[in-house]
Amino acid sequence: MSGLKIQKIDSVLLEQFRFRNIADLLSINTPVLFKSYGPGQLSTVAFRGTSASHTAVLWNGLNINLPTLGQTDFSTIPMAGFDQLSVQFGSSASIVGTDAVGGSILLGSSKPQPGLQVMLGRQQESFRNNQTQATVKYGTRLNKNWDFSGKTAAYDGNMNNRYRHPERNGEAISPSSTFQKGLVQDLFFTNNKHELSAHFWLTDNTLTNNPENPAGRQMTRIQSSRAMLRYQVEGWSLRTSWIRDVIDYAVGDYSKIDHAVTDRYGVRGERTFEWKAGKSGSTIQMQTGGEFTHYKTQVENYERPVISENRGDLFILTRWQTSRRLLVSVNLRQAFVTGYRPPFTPSLGAEYRLIQNRPYTVRLRGSLARSYRVPTLNERYWKDLGNPNIKPENGLNKELGAEAGYVLNRIHSFTGNFSIYHNKIDQWIYWNPTNNFRAENLQLVVSRGLEMQLGWKANRENVQFGSTVNYALTNTSQEKIFDAYATDIVGKQLPHIPLHTGNVTLFMQYKNLRLTNQIQVISKRYTTADHSQSAPGYCLDHLIVETTLPWRRYGASLQGRVNNISNTFYQSINGNPMPGRSFAISLLLTAKTTR
Repeated sequence: MSGLKIQKIDSVLLEQFRFRNIADLLSINTPVLFKSYGPGQLSTVAFRGTSASHTAVLWNGLNINLPTLGQTDFSTIPMAGFDQLSVQFGSSASIVGTDAVGGSILLGSSKPQPGLQVMLGRQQESFRNNQTQATVKYGTRLNKNWDFSGKTAAYDGNMNNRYRHPERNGEAISPSSTFQKGLVQDLFFTNNKHELSAHFWLTDNTLTNNPENPAGRQMTRIQSSRAMLRYQVEGWSLRTSWIRDVIDYAVGDYSKIDHAVTDRYGVRGERTFEWKAGKSGSTIQMQTGGEFTHYKTQVENYERPVISENRGDLFILTRWQTSRRLLVSVNLRQAFVTGYRPPFTPSLGAEYRLIQNRPYTVRLRGSLARSYRVPTLNERYWKDLGNPNIKPENGLNKELGAEAGYVLNRIHSFTGNFSIYHNKIDQWIYWNPTNNFRAENLQLVVSRGLEMQLGWKANRENVQFGSTVNYALTNTSQEKIFDAYATDIVGKQLPHIPLHTGNVTLFMQYKNLRLTNQIQVISKRYTTADHSQSAPGYCLDHLIVETTLPWRRYGASLQGRVNNISNTFYQSINGNPMPGRSFAISLLLTAKTTR
């Protein structure tokens, strides 16, 4: 979609954060806010001031948010699970469907190069935490027409969280432990016109709070099995998918385990067309298609033992390159859900290259888009608290932005990205405390703000250095009264959403040695809706030193990291003190052969 800001994460950052999760990378390198309970514990996103349920997380184009919760725990998504990462800011429901209200996070699998590459890595951290990974990439020619390639990756992680001190600033840290493991398999069969690919991702994440207290411990285990088969030929694309999410929860001696299983079966088909208008250079691309998904869930605390529903989408996506300078997109989508009528979600976007001659480039963009969110299964079917009559959320996002670049003396290059937005979300769903926390529509919430990203890079023979700066001003508030509880909170910033967030990254590289300094700044946040309580802002400073040691077909990458250098006391979520200064060291061994 033209008109929206998209930030692609480069391969250098993906490698630098190889042994960490996606929230660690994005919180330091984008303006996106993440809220975490601690290492290996629940980590959720607040994209442009929206809730955790307002961000679509797509794996190879497939939404992997949990249907019961309507969100993703980013501590369960390590960097080893994918090869490509992009962040799409703003509403994009016309492209990806439900949940894409504040933004979308896109995970992808890339086709490996011919040859064989084997990677084995280990990271050891403070508090007896560790990560292990093994990856094999392969590619070869089967015959004169077909090529075969693939990737097999396995990983596990242990976050024992044995903090050095039982208290920080007089506040006790609730002990926890997390065990995580996963398997990724990608297979590609390609020739000049055809591509058949299969993708599998198995994850298993077990979090235990108070693990050494047999009476008070709490265990949450999330297992996800994801499978996808895709076929593409001459403008046609077909996809089938299956996802099973299993959530187990138990306390004490685990004699009673709450067991929830949700299956999703999906099929999607689309066709791409392209027309060129003679000598004018005008090009129109159109992508039309539809998808169908069947849901089946079994949750003990639901009003019925088995819930099933069907969802479908029809869409038309267009891109009109009217000239070398102007690009226009018009996208249309209509969703269909059992028992619901989600709103029609069109979008309009445009990009104009104001200056496109070196050393300057300036691009202006703007978009207007409708969005929606289908209520989660918990919001509809949870016993006594769910609301089967709850309405889908719908929103309207308006956005303007500009991107600029400047190259100086072929050594220094500068980039800038600026955005302002206004996102109105109607029928916002809320677990109302004045009605025994029953799920209800909160009426109207407005998120508005601005984002700024600046970059500088320089290259002098064997030395490279540079910096990036991200800043976000986020103002999100409820704008209409829905009952007596809301009279004191109308117009006030939503809880846990800071008004100001920012981060700065500085790096310098000499040959194979790289030094990186990362700084995060979070302003004061209110922890109650009426602003009667708040949490102070904080500033974190991290340092990374890394080097690569190539030798013929072999190589080694060594990284040392210091987190929270100043040992700052801070809380991402009120009442959950985060760890102080900590250390990590990792080693990645690589062996590679070419075809």
